[in-house]
Amino acid sequence: MGEIDRPEGKVWIYEDYLRLEDDKRYEVINGRLEEMPSPTTEHQRILGKLYKIIYDFVEKAKLGEVLISPVDVVLSESTVIQPDILFVSKERLGIVKDRIFGPPDLAVEIVSPGSYVKDRYEKFKLYEKYGVREYWIVLPRGKVIEVWCLKDGKYVLHTVAAGNGEVESCILKGLKVKVEGVIR
Repeated sequence: MGEIDRPEGKVWIYEDYLRLEDDKRYEVINGRLEEMPSPTTEHQRILGKLYKIIYDFVEKAKLGEVLISPVDVVLSESTVIQPDILFVSKERLGIVKDRIFGPPDLAVEIVSPGSYVKDRYEKFKLYEKYGVREYWIVLPRGKVIEVWCLKDGKYVLHTVAAGNGEVESCILKGLKVKVEGVIR
């Protein structure tokens, strides 16, 4: 029985995750080990465009650091995730080590058909619980971007746009993204 073949009911923790010896990508969500499939070319195109827009905005104003998946974000001993894009403000750069130890200020997930429930519900609740100040959900099939902002510990829909619309960040003041510039 290998590391991955744990008995059902096993609660995975960060140390177990670090001992995995294969080249697959995983996340640990509430103690469950979940393999992440390789992204599609569409996913990667969207990721590249959106990363460049956010990175250029953050770099120009020297606001902090923007990272792209795969990079581990350790939210707790039993929750290690890999957002597609994340931003950590310069005031909080102490959480950035060889991995991110704590919630980023902003997380972006590009939803694929197989990740809808995880990204839309599970990660939404995790990001909210651990205090990620802003969460973007990108829905390629509907050509939609949602921007959720943390207010009093709960996410509130800040902006949503489809097609040729535009979304705006709540924490990166002045950052606006046209949906058609990211999703074709």
